[in-house]
Amino acid sequence: MARGGINKANVQRARQALLDRGEHPSIDAIRVELGNTGSKTTIHRYLKELDNQPATALRTDQPLNEQLAGLVNQLAEQLAEQAQETVSDERAELARDRLAWQQRLQEAEQRIQQLGAECEALTAQLQAEQLAHQHTREEFQRLQVDNARALQACQDLQTRVLERDEHIRSLEEKHQHARDALQHYREASKEQREQEERRHAAEVQHLQMEMRQLQQTLIVKQDELTRLNRDNERLTSESGQLRRENHARQDALQRQTTEMAELKEQLTQALTGNQVLQARLEAQEVETQRLDSRYAEQQQAMATAQAMLHDERLEFYQRHAAQRQRLQTLSALLSRASQALSKDKVGAPGALAVGDGALLGWLSEAQSLLAEDTSSEP
Repeated sequence: MARGGINKANVQRARQALLDRGEHPSIDAIRVELGNTGSKTTIHRYLKELDNQPATALRTDQPLNEQLAGLVNQLAEQLAEQAQETVSDERAELARDRLAWQQRLQEAEQRIQQLGAECEALTAQLQAEQLAHQHTREEFQRLQVDNARALQACQDLQTRVLERDEHIRSLEEKHQHARDALQHYREASKEQREQEERRHAAEVQHLQMEMRQLQQTLIVKQDELTRLNRDNERLTSESGQLRRENHARQDALQRQTTEMAELKEQLTQALTGNQVLQARLEAQEVETQRLDSRYAEQQQAMATAQAMLHDERLEFYQRHAAQRQRLQTLSALLSRASQALSKDKVGAPGALAVGDGALLGWLSEAQSLLAEDTSSEP
């Protein structure tokens, strides 16, 4: 069947029109007569079939019933050929479409499997990165706790050292004040005794009284001095011990400061690694979202393709059923026409006019069905 919308009857009518005008029925002339439609190969094939079948051509000298029988046979052959070509083309096109859709479906399934494998790999990598990030965060928190403890211990040691230094300085100040007071007292006593010797005897009693008071005060001061000396010795030993402890604490503080610097460096490295891991995690989350979106698009495209394939199958079955119905109708018409022709051959000549009218009506209906079949082709 020609793809340009022509058939054997169109070529035969165009050929007969050219012959009636006295022109040569060439391929180009017939194509121009048909309105520049149809391929030259199809026109040549139909011309060859018409040339090879001179017995089926209509002649003016034949009876009307024979002309009608030839036309009916020609229409039946043309209809059978057209129906066979239509079914063959539709089946071939459906097979090609089915193969194309199956190939696209296989490609989509392979792509989906590949994307699923990539998604699983990315999910596993993401879980590993999250686990490493969790371990790094726990190590960072532990380092922060250790650092806070070390800082607190260092501050406590510094506070205790400052308190001991302040206590030692206070004791030294008290000791110095006691010495200054004792020296001042000795000088004052000596000066007072010299002055009392030169003063009047009337003041001797007063001076003796003051001397007794001073002696009592001196006893108290001596007791205090003795106690201060003992305290001074004790504080001196404690001061040496505290100095030694202070040196040991300073060494420990220096070591802790060094360790703290190392911990700070490790913490900085851990924070840098954490930032890198966080950036990689965000990139992987973006990639996972992109893969999810592509997977959803593939799913939607596959669903659309399946729906289109189902619609095309349904449309083909409907068209095939309609063509089968038209074929059955044409077969019934042709059967009725053949029966009428048979009756006309054996009947009276007077009944030919009625049979011709019915045959013409059936042939007109068959041509209209054939025209509908031709116009419904893709």
